[in-house]
Amino acid sequence: MANVTDLQTKYSKLAQEYSKLRAQNQVLKKAVVDEQANSASLKEQLKQRDQSLRKQEQEMDSLSFRNQQLAKRVELLQEELAASEVRSKKGKGKGDSPSQQNLQTQSVFDEDLQKKIEENERLHIQFYEADEQHRKEEAELRARLEKLEGDAEEHQAVVDGLTTKYVETIERLQSDKARLEVKTQTLEREAKECRMRTEECQQQLRRCQSELNRQVKQSSSVIQEKVPFNDTKFSDYNSLNVPSHNRRHQLKARDVTSQALSFIQDLVAALLNFHTYTEQRVHIYPLDSSIEPISPLNQKFSQYLHENAAYVRPLEDSFLQLYQSITEDTVTVLETVVTLRNFTENFSSYAHFLQKILPYQLKSLEEECKAPLCTAALTATNRELQNDMKKVTTVFEKMQNYVRLLALPSVRQDAVPHSSTSAVFTQLAANLHGLHDAIKEMSKHYNQKAGIEQELPTVTQKLCTTTECLLGSLGSLTSVTGKIATFFSNNLDFFTSPGYSPRGCTVSLNPLQAESMLANKKKAAAYIQAIKTARPQSVPYREALSNRRILTSSTESREGLTQQVQQSLEKIGRLEQEKEHWLLEAQLGKVRLEKENQRIADLEAQLAAALGGSLSSQATADGRLTQSQEEAETPQRATGKETALCTSLVGMLCTTPTNEHVGDEESREQLIKTHYMARVGELTTQLQISDSKAVHFHSECRALAKRLTIAEKARETLSEEVKRANENITRLQDELTTTKRSYEDQLSMMSDHLCSMNETLSKQREEIDTLKLGGKANAKKNKSR
Repeated sequence: MANVTDLQTKYSKLAQEYSKLRAQNQVLKKAVVDEQANSASLKEQLKQRDQSLRKQEQEMDSLSFRNQQLAKRVELLQEELAASEVRSKKGKGKGDSPSQQNLQTQSVFDEDLQKKIEENERLHIQFYEADEQHRKEEAELRARLEKLEGDAEEHQAVVDGLTTKYVETIERLQSDKARLEVKTQTLEREAKECRMRTEECQQQLRRCQSELNRQVKQSSSVIQEKVPFNDTKFSDYNSLNVPSHNRRHQLKARDVTSQALSFIQDLVAALLNFHTYTEQRVHIYPLDSSIEPISPLNQKFSQYLHENAAYVRPLEDSFLQLYQSITEDTVTVLETVVTLRNFTENFSSYAHFLQKILPYQLKSLEEECKAPLCTAALTATNRELQNDMKKVTTVFEKMQNYVRLLALPSVRQDAVPHSSTSAVFTQLAANLHGLHDAIKEMSKHYNQKAGIEQELPTVTQKLCTTTECLLGSLGSLTSVTGKIATFFSNNLDFFTSPGYSPRGCTVSLNPLQAESMLANKKKAAAYIQAIKTARPQSVPYREALSNRRILTSSTESREGLTQQVQQSLEKIGRLEQEKEHWLLEAQLGKVRLEKENQRIADLEAQLAAALGGSLSSQATADGRLTQSQEEAETPQRATGKETALCTSLVGMLCTTPTNEHVGDEESREQLIKTHYMARVGELTTQLQISDSKAVHFHSECRALAKRLTIAEKARETLSEEVKRANENITRLQDELTTTKRSYEDQLSMMSDHLCSMNETLSKQREEIDTLKLGGKANAKKNKSR
């Protein structure tokens, strides 16, 4: 784009130089054409003079020939006269009639000769005069021809300089043309690339549009199915909704009010100066209060003017209050701006002040007109000033009415319809322009009046100084009113636009809705402040991804290991409990075994003592039998107990006691112990395998759940990226269309400019060739002359 701007600046400079050269060329062309016309007219005059000279020479030749003939005839007549005299002398004696005839003929010849002599003299005089005139004209024409030859040489030098300059310009333009052709080729390539990218973007746009259409259909179906009531459909219902707070509108309103405040301050200062200097002028003119007392009318007028600050200063103070009442945390519409009423009251009081002093102003000007040294021009100017003051007062009255209308909605909401507010603002803008025009006319007429008063003999330096100050205050008042009118017209769209209204509704905002809006804004700000947390320092994207993978894997492995450790600890606790249980069972079995052995020993001892020696064998056999039966019953009870315990601890394990009698007690216990230990080992291994599988599955499920959440987040981010990409696509398409249009416009402008430059170059070449040919022809003619 910088190259394009440089080219545009270069072309603008070339166009300016070309326009200058073209203007110079037109002037030179006109001069050359005028000189050519003059030379052609001089040539025509020279030809005419040559023709007249030739005619005169021919007449001279004919006259000389005629003169010679007449001279010969005179000689012949003289000879005849001499001969006739001789004959008359010889023949005197003859009659009188022939002599009388000779005398008559002689008199005829004399008259004819006299006429011829006079005609010859006249022709000589004409020939001499024509010769003298021809010589003078020839000298004048030669001097003029020399002057024209000098001018032609100067023009030829100018044409040669312009030719060299045009040749340089042509070469520079040709180089620019080549560079522009290269630039156009690059731009065409860029345009092709842009077209390709545009096609790609259009394809993506079609896909996005189809996706958006699908989402719109889905959303509309969801809305139709899920949304039971749409309160924005009817204006009566929608007017009950609270609109959202428009911070941009508030900032714009504060900015506009700050600018208006600066203009109001300037206006107040200008009005104060105007009234103050008017009061000073009343004390000076037409009567100076320091020398003689002024009229009662002017005294009353100056008294009223002295009170101007009491009416003008409150305008600035009330508008400053209005500006201070508009902040970001308020709602600025006509219905809520209560401080506008103070400004309206102050503006009305100032308008009444102008109405009060208007008659005194008019009478004061009439008193100035009645002064003895007041001229007719000064009286006419005073009449125009009276009309201007009436116009200014009328405009202020109209503005007062419109400002009152704008302040009415803050008093009563339905006082001014919302549709009429824009008309009020428009009329107020028109009145501001009218105020500027009226004050401008008044300033112009005061300038005229000051100029006329300075010519009066009784004007004093004090009056001149006061008049200059008054004109300065009028100039500042004119500029301030013009700025205010321009500012109001530029911001008329902002004034007439509804800043706050429920969505899809044009109903104006009432104060209750404004209070609700501000309360909602405060709640939202408090909520956002409560949930706001400091953002951590960001890390690079790839590093964050790698850290996330490591953290996810380490977290999953750590959680799996902690679960396995917890399950192992639970298993160890259960096994310890079982171990303690079995130790207690073993101790109980030992105690029972010792008791049984002790009982058996006691019984054997009692039996041996009772029966004696004969029965010792039978008693021994019976004791052994009962011992064997008891021992068989004891393992059976223990086996049944262990069966119950195993059933309670292992689950569905069922063991049946064998009826096979094992003689050796320790081998039987060992077998039972090995069997149950093997079974417990198998079950523990199965339990560990199932636990490890469950932990593995649980960790996999957690990992899948986390991956699912990550995928959901990634999908959301991708959808946002797709939205941003769609926005970028639309923006790029807009930029592409604008750049394409600008490139096409630039190419068309460049091509048109090149065509016009080629045409001008061809015209200049033709003109140069024609001037060269004309110069050569003039040089040849001058040489031939």
